[in-house]
Amino acid sequence: MIPYNPPTENLKDEGIKMNEELIHPSDKPEEACGVFGVYAPGEDVAKLTYFGLYALQHRGQESAGIATFDGEKIHLHKEMGLVSQVFNESNLNQLPGSIAVGHTRYSTTGSSRVVNAQPAVVETRLGSLALAHNGNLVNTAQLREELLQRQYNLITSTDSELIAFAIAEEINAGKQWLEGAISAFQRCQGAFSLVIGVPEGVMGVRDPNGIRPLVIGTVGSNPYRYVLASETCGLDIIGADYLRDVEPGEMVWITEEGLASFHWAQQPQRKLCIFEMIYFARPDSVMHSESLYSYRLRLGRQLAIESPADADIVIGVPDSGVPAAIGFSQASGIPYAEGLIKNRYVGRTFIQPTQTMRESGIRMKLNPLKDVLAGKRVVIVDDSIVRGTTSRKLVQALRDAGALEVHMRVSSPPVTHPCFYGIDTDSQDQLIAATKSVAEIAEQIEVDSLAYLSHQGMLKATQEDPNSFCSACFTGDYPVPIPETVKRSKLILERSVV
Repeated sequence: MIPYNPPTENLKDEGIKMNEELIHPSDKPEEACGVFGVYAPGEDVAKLTYFGLYALQHRGQESAGIATFDGEKIHLHKEMGLVSQVFNESNLNQLPGSIAVGHTRYSTTGSSRVVNAQPAVVETRLGSLALAHNGNLVNTAQLREELLQRQYNLITSTDSELIAFAIAEEINAGKQWLEGAISAFQRCQGAFSLVIGVPEGVMGVRDPNGIRPLVIGTVGSNPYRYVLASETCGLDIIGADYLRDVEPGEMVWITEEGLASFHWAQQPQRKLCIFEMIYFARPDSVMHSESLYSYRLRLGRQLAIESPADADIVIGVPDSGVPAAIGFSQASGIPYAEGLIKNRYVGRTFIQPTQTMRESGIRMKLNPLKDVLAGKRVVIVDDSIVRGTTSRKLVQALRDAGALEVHMRVSSPPVTHPCFYGIDTDSQDQLIAATKSVAEIAEQIEVDSLAYLSHQGMLKATQEDPNSFCSACFTGDYPVPIPETVKRSKLILERSVV
């Protein structure tokens, strides 16, 4: 076995401890991660990756990293913070090469430390490997135990590192890149969209269900320059042209010979996370040949048909609730208005407001427009409710601004089950819809009426095969079985931080 000794300059643990309010600043499932990869000889791949990650920043605001390959030599820079905070002209210039792998992270497994930032880099018999992962494995404990028994020195607490070391183990046993990688993927269970860089090229991989997205693009006029990204918005920002999606159970291998495809899973079955379409992906990203903005408009229209309201104006919760609110307005004939203004420069803060500030109702993220809301019966449209805490504060803010009535409409069904595939949701007993009826939720968040979009309506709006989506957070029907130990560990973790 070939050990990997990580660079020490970026692996300090800041030791920041965040309270629960700052860990969960909104009443939403937290984002998945963003992955990006480039094979483009003659291009500044580090800067291309920087801009790609910048477009994918919404998928994770905790840490960012880029690894590049210059022949056999690997260069790596990763830190805690936003993409624009982690990278500058100076450190990007220290990332030469024709191959790059990038990652922007929100922690769904592993603690919030720079040592857990990606790409994960390991050494193998054939050279360095840099891996960026979006998703979560459900057989992490088994993989970790296997690797520890073989004396692998695990550095992080992430499942992403386990995938990287599983590949290294296969390579060190004598296999070549493709054979070794495929053997490792077949040991993994759960959700994984991967971009993997090695000295010879870049791999793009999706699990057999394709739970997390991954797309392929081309950059420039040279047909052998390819880009991989979690969403098409990552292609758009660098002027790359969308080629196609990486299919469930597929691995693409990009080298100087071009792009080759290998279907490594025997029975792939597409189960794209429906929350990617409802909330996570940017509205300008394209899935199923249309922007997600168009899908979210249809969600709002369907919501208005299923759950009309007698009101004066429709407003959306910025930014993710706005397209559905516009769709609701179009279908209902109730005028759409901007009733909430979002401060788009608010990220995570470690400065806690004083008690006086809390009592006065400090509003860092959303501020109501009193002259728009005063004296009005308001329909407010949001894409989801998870815990209900933020919804209640928002409703109260609308009433304080003079709204006569507040009717909440949600453009997805009630979230009743946790996600184990790369989205940070609470354990089931923390999800408000798992323990309360719609009427009880309405009473708790103090709205005049509350209605959710039906599960059937949500799937109907996709205009695709309804069986091709994972909607386990609404139904509990998990496409990849969840071991009881994983379910219990999530519950224990949630209770330990409350």
